[in-house]
Amino acid sequence: MPASVSLSNLTWSTPDGRTLFSDLDISFDTGRTGLVGRNGVGKSTLLKLISGSLPAQAGTVSVSGSLGLLRQSVRPAANETIADLFGASEGLELLRRAEAGQADVAELADADWSLETRVASALARLGLDMPAETPLAMLSGGQCTRAGLAALIFSEPDFILLDEPTNNLDREGKAAVLALMASWRAGAIVVSHDRELLDTMDTIVELTALGATRHGGNWSHYHERKMAALAAARLDLAEAERRAADVARSSQKVAERKARKDSAGHKKRAKGDAPRILLDRQKNRSENTAGDNARLAERRLAQAADAAAAARAQLEIIEPFTVVLPTTGLPASKLVLRIEEAKAGYHQDRPIIEDLSFAITGPERVAITGANGSGKTTLLALVSGQLQPWSGSVRVMADFAMLDQQVSLLDPSASIRDNFRRINPDAGENACRSALARFMFRADAALQIVSSLSGGQLLRAGLACVLGGTKPPPLLILDEPTNHLDIDSIETVEAGLRAYDGALLVVSHDEAFLRGIGITHRLELSPRQSSAAYQSEKPFAIS
Repeated sequence: MPASVSLSNLTWSTPDGRTLFSDLDISFDTGRTGLVGRNGVGKSTLLKLISGSLPAQAGTVSVSGSLGLLRQSVRPAANETIADLFGASEGLELLRRAEAGQADVAELADADWSLETRVASALARLGLDMPAETPLAMLSGGQCTRAGLAALIFSEPDFILLDEPTNNLDREGKAAVLALMASWRAGAIVVSHDRELLDTMDTIVELTALGATRHGGNWSHYHERKMAALAAARLDLAEAERRAADVARSSQKVAERKARKDSAGHKKRAKGDAPRILLDRQKNRSENTAGDNARLAERRLAQAADAAAAARAQLEIIEPFTVVLPTTGLPASKLVLRIEEAKAGYHQDRPIIEDLSFAITGPERVAITGANGSGKTTLLALVSGQLQPWSGSVRVMADFAMLDQQVSLLDPSASIRDNFRRINPDAGENACRSALARFMFRADAALQIVSSLSGGQLLRAGLACVLGGTKPPPLLILDEPTNHLDIDSIETVEAGLRAYDGALLVVSHDEAFLRGIGITHRLELSPRQSSAAYQSEKPFAIS
């Protein structure tokens, strides 16, 4: 029987009673499927339900074939090695004893002589060249992710379930994952916001509060259709609002004509030059007609309002949140940041940053790139003052805001609204609510406690609190800002940051995002670097 995954009448609610799926029906056949949707819609939960790590509350999950699941992060246990990920520790140990002449005949009969070669081949497929006995604690987060994916494909499942597999990967690791998925011929269900990865998919399934919708083709084809649907929804809303306005004007004209006729009737009655019985009959007829007209007008107004509300609701389903930024007032000639011959690290005998010098002047946009472990986050710690240089100097000559991966500038015990008022003390309640609504924290959503937010919601709340005030900071520092945002949110943040007229310092492996925000310079770091390459994306005088 061909491998497949089928979900029938699947229902799932969070512990606080929020329904993620209700009577969800969808199936997955062999092929590569990208699963997309807004933050908090339940994509990761759906993978857990398919894998069996979460039981279904109602409905059924049917799986034909074997499954392998890669979660968002591979967290090693104490003393765990790469071989443990592969389930190959005992087999490799037997081979070591056999090579040393310490295995008996019975053990040799069970030896898998190709095991070491196959493990090495799977690691190489993900760009890893290291012994299987390497402790996972020695690997970076990106290397752990790649090792976990290598172990997953080593087991040769009929379906692989991948949850954000390119998060935190450097360019080399991401290229390895892209190459793997481009050549993958078994089943795959991939939750991702990585547009390059999604362009290797055969099918895109969009998960919304209304259910799941399948779209044939890769991300680019899906996105074209999505934009067409968004344009159509905007036209539908404009037409519905126009009809509602027409109905309202028409009803007003009828009411005004009725008022004029009533006024004329009152005057005629007052003059007394017509029989009273005739005037009473005309009055009754007028009142009956007026009542009919009023009921008709009410029905037409209600129908027009319902049509406009339905069009507005449909638009809200597919329209991303919007970011409109006021000016920072940063002059083009102002020196924002200067680092001169900086040396820093966390252990005196192991510097991470050495002899680093560069500057940002005016609204320049600098991307810090490099392999995992090259010191990108360390550099941000230097700029933000969390880490002091051992030698050299770091000077920041403008107000700045930093959004790290934990969005630690927010108080996790306070609400989004209270964080906004703390960070923007001059903003009134109406300005606060309006700014948060632009980032999709409307009404009671603005009162959510920060510690209860998902990763994507957390970054969105941080952006709202930093950028939603009346005057954003002239320097904005972002550490992997797209890791937990859904694609609609990424594209909207890109649009907002393109309109931002301050300086940007961004750590990101997302090349599409860096292109989208108009990066002008790159600072390329190397592991255990002694220097850094500072490059301009286009001809530019570097100060």
